[in-house]
Order: sequence, then structure tokens, then C-alpha cells
Amino acid sequence: YLLGAVLLYGAYGTLDIALLAARIRVEPATLSAAALMTTGLLAKTALFPLHLWLPPAHAGAPAAASAILSGLVIKGSWFLVVRLWFDVLPGIVTLPSAQLLAGLGAGAILVGNVVALRQQRLKLLVAYSTVAQIGYLFLMFPLAFDAAGTFLERGAALDAGMLQAISHALAKAAMFMAAGIFYHALGHDRIADLAGAGRLLPVSLATFAVAGIALMGLPPGGAWVAKKLLLEAAASSGQWWWEVVLQAGGFLTASYVVLVLAFALRRAERPVELPKPAHRPVSRLAETAALALALVSLLLGFIATKSGMPDALSGAFSTKEIVWALIVFAGGAVLAAGLALRPLLPGGRSLAAIGRPSRQATAALGALLVRLDGALRQ
Repeated sequence: YLLGAVLLYGAYGTLDIALLAARIRVEPATLSAAALMTTGLLAKTALFPLHLWLPPAHAGAPAAASAILSGLVIKGSWFLVVRLWFDVLPGIVTLPSAQLLAGLGAGAILVGNVVALRQQRLKLLVAYSTVAQIGYLFLMFPLAFDAAGTFLERGAALDAGMLQAISHALAKAAMFMAAGIFYHALGHDRIADLAGAGRLLPVSLATFAVAGIALMGLPPGGAWVAKKLLLEAAASSGQWWWEVVLQAGGFLTASYVVLVLAFALRRAERPVELPKPAHRPVSRLAETAALALALVSLLLGFIATKSGMPDALSGAFSTKEIVWALIVFAGGAVLAAGLALRPLLPGGRSLAAIGRPSRQATAALGALLVRLDGALRQ
């Protein structure tokens, strides 16, 4: 990033954004600076495949630190990409380069969600879901170009990206806090051993579920309004493939939410024993704060009524939206059954048991993506 800034200063004698926007032109120094600065910021944002640092950092940090890392820190570098592309280089960057960014985002959505499903620890699952959710933030770039595909415009696509970032920040902070409360209360965050946790910590499990619904892009969440805007932009520009990615992302997000709920809502074979003497009572204030963050993300659509955004109340609870939400949950359950390491139902049964070859194929796909992620991070 700094090397790119040096190139811009050497070429134009200023680093002031407004002055650069007026002076900048297409030339090798500008293109090199744009590539260098963007790549540096993508690494800091942990966009796939530059995400090697994020899972261990977010999963290994204390829950409160993980919430800030996921909710704020990676958003800062993403926002710098937005400022760089929209304010400094709107006429320099090209539609193919924006398609490349969105393609990396699509890869993040696929790999991040599938690898999340294959994790054994709850915090690692949430960390990999952050990798996936980062991908959504880059889908707006090709959708923000003008009709001719030559200039980035401030409009509905940019509004959608900003709203998506805020919704993600709130929901993921709530998820990490809920995961931290589970670890604090149980002494572990092993997903396979969460049976009975729903009865022991109903507020924290509700927090995880509400945050998951918000991240799926279901009404009336802010992510739902953002998704609606992006779908409209994709349809109007003829970029149908991003519509497919946006819709598929909802199913993939639902899969790991269903996975955690399926294990946490199981009846424990024996009463859940809290660790002693290390166990400390769970703070009701912490649970309430986490639930409040999740609820704000879920209800953000009600206040997303500024210019350029649709009225979030319009059609949010229509029959069509309710049916689609049920379809998303059902599709997520099928994906979780096919891709997760362990069957969703107790006794070794699985929703995918009706087709052992299908289960084997999906398990092989999951294992392949896990190996791919490991190779990239190496």
C-alpha cells in the first residue's frame, strides 16, 4: 500500500484525495499504484485467497477481541478499498478488474462457508464464516459501474455494500460474543459436544440464531435490503451470475447456522457438567449485549430508508418472503447434512442418508475444499 502511495505522490505531487481525483490519468505509474494498493488492502481485509491470517487470529483471540477484529478491523481496510476505487480511481479501474474482485468474493463465499461446516470448534466455524461474509462486500464492485461499463458510480450498489458491511459487523460481533459465552460456560467450544447447551444458555443460542438469520439475508435484516439492492443492480445490468452467487450464499450461510443449532438443541445424554473450579457464572449483561447486537442487525432493514434504498417494510413479511426463508433453511439443512463432518441427527443418522453416494460425493467435495484452504494458507 505504501509503495503505491509513493508512486502516486511521485507522479502527481499530492496524496490529497480530491486533488488526485482531478489530476489522475491512465498511465503505468497509476495502474501499478492501483494494483499495489488494492492488493495490500485485500490482504489486510483477508479476502480469499489472502485470508491466511484470519482464521487463527480470530479463533485464537479472546471473544471480545474477535468481535472487534471481525466487526471493525477488517471493515477499515475494506472501506479504504472503497475510497480508493470510488473517490480516487473511478475512471481508472476497469470492469474486468471489478469482476476479478467479485470473483474472489464468490470464491470466499464458497470456500469460507464449506470449510466452516468442516470445523470442530465453534470459534473456528465463526472465523471461517467471516471469510465467507467478506466475499459479499466485494460483489458490489462490478454492479456499481455505469451502463457503458467505463466508470464507477455512487448509487444503489454502493449503498448496498455499505449496509452489508454494517449488518455484517453487528451480526458477526454478536456471533463471536455468543461463541465466547459458550466457551466460558462449558469450558470448550467443541461443536459435537454442544448437546444440552441450548437449555443451559438459551439467550446465547438465540443470539447465534438471530445473527445467523441476519447474515442469511432474510427479512427484515439490513443484509436483506442490501441483497435486494444488489439483485436489482445485477438484473438491470444483465450480470445474472452475481444473482446466482447472492442466492447461493444464503443457502451456504444457513447450512452452518443449522449445523450449530442441530447440535446445541440435542438432548444431552447426561446432565451438562460445568467445569470447576474454573467455571464462573455467565454475565447476563454480556448475553444481553450480544443479543442486542444481533437484533439490531436483524432489524436494520426497518431504518434503511434513506434515498436510493427501498422501504424495508414493503414486502418484508409477504408470503413470498416467508416461503423463500423456509426454502433457505431447508436447503441449508441439506447442505449441512451433506458437507458436515458428523451427521446432524443423533444415532449416526443424517438427512443425506437416503443417498450414500451423494453423501460420499459431498463429503469428498468438503474435504477437497479444506485441503485447498490449507494449501493456500501454507
